[in-house]
Amino acid sequence: MTDAISVSPSPSSSTQVNSPARVLIASLIGTTIEFFDFYVYATAAVLVFPHLFFPSSDPTSALLQSLVTFSIAFFARPFGAVVFGHFGDKVGRKATLVAALMTMGLSTVVIGILPGYDAIGIAAPLLLALCRFGQGLGLGGEWGGAVLLATENAPPGKRSWYAMFPQLGAPIGFILSSGFFLILAETMSNEDFLAYGWRIPFIASLALVAVGLYVRLKIAETPEFQKAIEKHERVAVPVATVFRGHLRSLILGTFIAVATFVLFYLMTVFTLSWGTTKLGYTREQFLVVQLVGVVFFGLTIPLSGWLSDRYSRRMILTLTTIAIAIFGFFYASLLTAGLTGAFLCSIIGLGLMGFTYGPIGAALAAPFPTMVRYTGASMTFNLGGIFGASLAPYIATWLATNYSLNYVGYYLAASAAISLICIRLSGREEV
Repeated sequence: MTDAISVSPSPSSSTQVNSPARVLIASLIGTTIEFFDFYVYATAAVLVFPHLFFPSSDPTSALLQSLVTFSIAFFARPFGAVVFGHFGDKVGRKATLVAALMTMGLSTVVIGILPGYDAIGIAAPLLLALCRFGQGLGLGGEWGGAVLLATENAPPGKRSWYAMFPQLGAPIGFILSSGFFLILAETMSNEDFLAYGWRIPFIASLALVAVGLYVRLKIAETPEFQKAIEKHERVAVPVATVFRGHLRSLILGTFIAVATFVLFYLMTVFTLSWGTTKLGYTREQFLVVQLVGVVFFGLTIPLSGWLSDRYSRRMILTLTTIAIAIFGFFYASLLTAGLTGAFLCSIIGLGLMGFTYGPIGAALAAPFPTMVRYTGASMTFNLGGIFGASLAPYIATWLATNYSLNYVGYYLAASAAISLICIRLSGREEV
């Protein structure tokens, strides 16, 4: 190839072997920390930031402004995918994963010490937006590397099973962040929570990052990347190779992931906001509702990974996406049917999320060759985040406010239809 880089293999790179336990723990703990950081922001964007960073006489306007900063990270994530993917495909998975974790972690800690609007005026939301961009940049490089760390160490026939381990970081991170906020809400007054309590999870994430770095630094490079080095298969500009040779896979993969993102951020950020502001639930009540749903999210991820290896990722994704579309038509009626309905809505919605999220990592990585897989998988996942998640809470809030909650369900069903079409258009080998 004209753009290949010729690099002599390191003597140690071909002799170091990762144990399955070390690989799976390293891929899981990193995404757990990353998603803990991300969800801490998502929760605070609904419960705290509208009051602290966006003072307004109209609570709905303040909430919408806060949700706009929430969306910034999704637009930052493709940049993170390109930057970290570039080094992940040229330098290696291990070093890049460490850098991504540090970027995300430090951005989160800084949010925890930011002064509010009353102290520094307009600089407060601007600094918040900058830190949010840093969170997105780090997560843009984290997810793809964690999935590749798992899949490129997987034995034959086990790729979906291995790939679902970093996906488990999502429900675990969510449980940790929501649990943290729930404990704080139960142990301090609302005034103390808004004054300083909300900062504790952001600052405490520093300890989690330290643990994650320790585990990541103990792993060796993946066997498939070691082979790429030995065969001189690395390319000079991975993102250019992706656009030149794998554009179809990039586009289809992006929209295959759309329903996954829309579903999750409707079931978490929007539903929490609507439940606590329009349906009369307390913050504590609805965090419990979501925590129960996330338990089912965590249980269905390994089940979907196992089923995907036993049957096929394509079949599991197809059936789950159809179920998501059907669920969209019942979303509003379940959510508004009292506390029991809210629990059922959360359990069904987040259970379906586990079924689509489990195999999506392996599915998005599969079409790309080793030399550009970090860049390709990361860009696909994070572009899906832009189209599916970045504005989902905002769009849902606007639809529910101006039309009705039923239209939020229609929005979810439409996103599922788009993903289903792209699953069917993709080649069998791509999913």
